[in-house]
Amino acid sequence: MGPDPENRPGLLPQLQLDELLSELQARLQAVLATRDRMRGLLEAVVAIGSGLDLESTLRRVVEAAVGLVDATYGALGVIGEASEGKRLAEFIPVGLTQDEIARIHHWPEGHGLLGLLIDEPRPLRLADIGQHPKSSGFPAGHPPMGSFLGVPVRVRDEVFGNLYLTGKRGGGEFTEDDEAVLVALGAAAGVAVENARLYEAARRQQRWIQASAEVTTRLLSGSEPGEVLAGVAKQARELSGADLAVLALPTEDRRLLTVSYADGEGAEATRGLVLPAGQSLSGRVLSTGEPMTSDDFAGDERAAKSARGAMSQIGPAIVFPLGAPGNVRGVLTVGRRHGAAPFRPAQADVVASFAAQAGVALELAASRSEAERLSLYEDRDRIARDLHDLVIQRLYATGMSLEGTMPMITRPEVASRITHAVDAMDETIKDIRATIFALQARDAPAGPDLRGDIVALVDEMTDMLGFAPSLRLGAGLGAGVSSEVADQALAALREALSNAARHAQASQVDVTVDVSPDGTLTVLVTDDGTGIPANGRRSGLRNLARRAEKLGGELRIEPADPGAAPPGTRLEWRVPGG
Repeated sequence: MGPDPENRPGLLPQLQLDELLSELQARLQAVLATRDRMRGLLEAVVAIGSGLDLESTLRRVVEAAVGLVDATYGALGVIGEASEGKRLAEFIPVGLTQDEIARIHHWPEGHGLLGLLIDEPRPLRLADIGQHPKSSGFPAGHPPMGSFLGVPVRVRDEVFGNLYLTGKRGGGEFTEDDEAVLVALGAAAGVAVENARLYEAARRQQRWIQASAEVTTRLLSGSEPGEVLAGVAKQARELSGADLAVLALPTEDRRLLTVSYADGEGAEATRGLVLPAGQSLSGRVLSTGEPMTSDDFAGDERAAKSARGAMSQIGPAIVFPLGAPGNVRGVLTVGRRHGAAPFRPAQADVVASFAAQAGVALELAASRSEAERLSLYEDRDRIARDLHDLVIQRLYATGMSLEGTMPMITRPEVASRITHAVDAMDETIKDIRATIFALQARDAPAGPDLRGDIVALVDEMTDMLGFAPSLRLGAGLGAGVSSEVADQALAALREALSNAARHAQASQVDVTVDVSPDGTLTVLVTDDGTGIPANGRRSGLRNLARRAEKLGGELRIEPADPGAAPPGTRLEWRVPGG
């Protein structure tokens, strides 16, 4: 037998050297990987601290975390205030497409495993998220997820939120090194978030001061209130980061509110809506003077049906009073699209303060306007007294003096001229008296109040219909409509609503009245009822058509939705408004 190869001289040291070299190479690779990871961590820290906008900072934090630990999905859950039950107030996801986001029924709210991280803010690493006893599953439409890593993000001694990472790329679990890197990133993120919050708070405060000062200055300097209120809606939307802001003003009896101003996505569909105070969120805020929040405005049964239809794209919303409780001048609603994050408390507080300040400014403007009106009336009364006590009395005395000289005049032509002069003085005195009466008149009606008459008519027809119709009064509906056209329009609207109540068997009726830029007045009534019967009586429709033709207009009737069952009815009555 030959010698044992393992005992061959020089072979053993060679094997030991290979092992040492392999171990050294592995350690060098680990060092290089650690160096690369540290470099990545430093780059991530620099990246998340490169801006001061809070929204973009939070998204950069999540994107950096996903890249550092090689995750498929990542998210940052922002914890709400203690008054909100310490649940998630905001959720910033990364890794999901817009289609995947749209399929998710609702964002995580902080229950189950995410709630555990809120209640016990310390790192949590799992091989399978579904196997943990605290796991409550995923909402409908949520993509499946396996491995999980979560760490808290602290701002000073406060837990701002939690970073959630799922789906380690290539399979497998997140490692201790992943956890250590994410903990370090969370600490750096806390500093960046604190800086961004301080910057955002300062910027909000500055914008709030500027917006409030602008509203107050413009109202007290005599600017048109309509222009100022339109600016209030625009500024409220910008201050809150909302997609839509609407401002509703109450009628004198405070039974109804009209959306007079709107700004943002879908503003045109909301302007002119008339809301019942007793069946709407705006009405509740008007009566209580306290703001109200809705997680899904379009599906909130507390909101008026017409408002939900016009603002169907709105999810999170807050309704604010303009003014203090007991003296609310209007109601401001700000909302965001479905799927958007709810309003953060800081944003809501700024808008609430702005709305309250706008209400105070409106109160001051109304007081100033009333004072100017009283001053004008006092000037009119003074002028009337002067005309009566001085001018008329002197004219009367002069006329009496001239009449007293008549017996002394012998020439007929001179007597005739004096007589004519006295008669002219009498006519002048009558004209001055008429002027005095006009000066002393108070708020004489300028013409028909078509808006008020339409609201009253729709309210009157509610009992017959069995429900309140949706009413929208266009911005063009104002002066310029003659009394005859206004009377005929009201009669046409009454006939259309009466037909819907008696024959349509409808559960919803929508009314829109407006005047187009060319002066055409349109009354549009749409219902979801059975439609126009083929063999039914048409005397009411003939009356409507004759009314329109008499004024040079027309009547159009067609199915509201030809493909539906029942098809409903769309009635359009159009006439020149002059």
